Amino acid sequence: MPSFDIVSEVNQVEVRNAIDQVNKELGTRFDFKGSDSRVEIGDKTLTLYADDEFKLKQVTDIVLAKLAKRGVDTRSLKHADPEKISGNKVKQVVSVREGVDQELAKRIQRLVKDSKLKVQASIQGDSLRVSGGKRDDLQAAIALVRKSITDFPLQYENFRD
Repeated sequence: MPSFDIVSEVNQVEVRNAIDQVNKELGTRFDFKGSDSRVEIGDKTLTLYADDEFKLKQVTDIVLAKLAKRGVDTRSLKHADPEKISGNKVKQVVSVREGVDQELAKRIQRLVKDSKLKVQASIQGDSLRVSGGKRDDLQAAIALVRKSITDFPLQYENFRD
């Protein structure tokens, strides 16, 4: 039976390379000279440090630009509220979301079911498997999900006939 998977993945190597570029740029830019602005990368999190709110906004803009240039979809980032650490210094935790969470999976499943296409969507961990009788129905399902879900980056893999 023809099927495909709906997943959401982020290339961690590209994220690490982009953050290395950001830290290098922060070290060489004149407006950041003498400041404690940097980005630290953890396991699926980025921590942005800056001297004040304005510089934090600039660091965020640099991070988003470098990630976009390296082909990482910035919709997969979830920004937490900035928090003050000491004095005027602030930090912000940005989590890199991977996998289709349950709420979004149920929304996609309901969308596919309500579309009256001859396909079924089943949730399998942090991905969805869509299967149907014909390849054209599956391609119509991909088009429907692409058009409807725009707030989260999705990839369509394992298309099997």
